[in-house]
Amino acid sequence: MKKIIFSLAILCFFSLEAQTSTKAKNLLDKVAETMNAAENLQFGFTYILENQQEKIRQETEGTVTVAQEKYRLDMTDVQQLFDGKQLYTVVPDNEEITISNPEDNEDIAINPSQLLYFYKEGYDYRWDITQNVLGRSIQFVKLTPTTENPDIEYLLLGIDVAQSSIYRLIEIGKNTTRTTLTLKDLVKNIPLAEDFFQFDASRYPDYFINEAF
Repeated sequence: MKKIIFSLAILCFFSLEAQTSTKAKNLLDKVAETMNAAENLQFGFTYILENQQEKIRQETEGTVTVAQEKYRLDMTDVQQLFDGKQLYTVVPDNEEITISNPEDNEDIAINPSQLLYFYKEGYDYRWDITQNVLGRSIQFVKLTPTTENPDIEYLLLGIDVAQSSIYRLIEIGKNTTRTTLTLKDLVKNIPLAEDFFQFDASRYPDYFINEAF
């Protein structure tokens, strides 16, 4: 009898896990569909990197504008432009510009144009906690890498349920490092100049240009 009860419990557990994973994936797919329906998106963000063991805390703020695969990232000390082919990183303090492939960029864990789709490959999904943040219902989904990852233990993706939009992405690293990306002031379909995502070298006559590819 104990074996039968145990077996039934195991079956119920796996059934619940399957339902939870489907529920979590359906929520993420709905968010991706809703946000991707916009011609473009613009939002501010706060990016915090913490490692209590090493007593490190770094905070960065900026603005991102995304239109399909193109994006523009503006921060205090750096600007990045991705025109759909090449990534241009402009550092005014050094008067330096680096031209590279987007997959070579390691400054931010997930580049803005992939924010809606990164979860589709390489992760298992779990329905996690719900939090009330300033009157907003934020549902978290836990994403665990399906293969061994030397850096990431898991991710927590917070979804604004009412708006069907991403609110926060938390990465828990295996080296006790925690990074938190929080989105704010999300707006859709804003007017953009035709050259908004284009790099113009003539604007930087004295800059050193490094082609890193």
